[in-house]
Amino acid sequence: LFTVSQGSYGVGNSVRPIKTPDDFRNLKMRVSSSLGSVRGLQNMASGTGMTVETVPWGDLYNALAKGVVDGCWSMWPSLVEERHYEVMKYYTSLDWMWDANQVVINKDLWDDLSADLQEAILKAADEAELHQYEIQERMADEFQNFLKAQDDFEIYYPTEAERALFRDKAEALGIWEELCTPWLEKHYPGQNMTQKILDGLRENREKVQAAGK
Repeated sequence: LFTVSQGSYGVGNSVRPIKTPDDFRNLKMRVSSSLGSVRGLQNMASGTGMTVETVPWGDLYNALAKGVVDGCWSMWPSLVEERHYEVMKYYTSLDWMWDANQVVINKDLWDDLSADLQEAILKAADEAELHQYEIQERMADEFQNFLKAQDDFEIYYPTEAERALFRDKAEALGIWEELCTPWLEKHYPGQNMTQKILDGLRENREKVQAAGK
């Protein structure tokens, strides 16, 4: 029905600013069990000696504070509300992956609804998605302003050229082909879902760029 945006991820640590992939050198980074995300981070840092450590989210603050790990991927809400800014010195707003939740409805239940109810629900869903996105954008600005006011915390915003270096090394398409395409082909045989999804993502990106956001 609609997507609830959580925001985008950057990378933070307590050793040095990460401005190029080479700045991952010899860092020990906390990761989750999300295989695609782990593979992307490892690809970006390939050849730098970076290592990864799986740490439960609830233990992350202490792991950062005690030096069990040097850094992690994080986002504006977590930096403030989970107080990651207290135990990391540098954060790069890389926007290298996005977190979101989807609100869904059972297909059989949906099909049993009348057309006017379906229309009303979709209209409400569109309004809810826009409203939530506006809240998320406002909160992201507030979190950044808070972090910029901290004396011992530094935010780096990469240029588009610098982002391209990370993006190229991440090899996201290769990860997609390995982890996602086989599942899509199994469940949607012959429908070329990979290309349809990639085309949709490309179209959305072009719209965002055209809007100057």
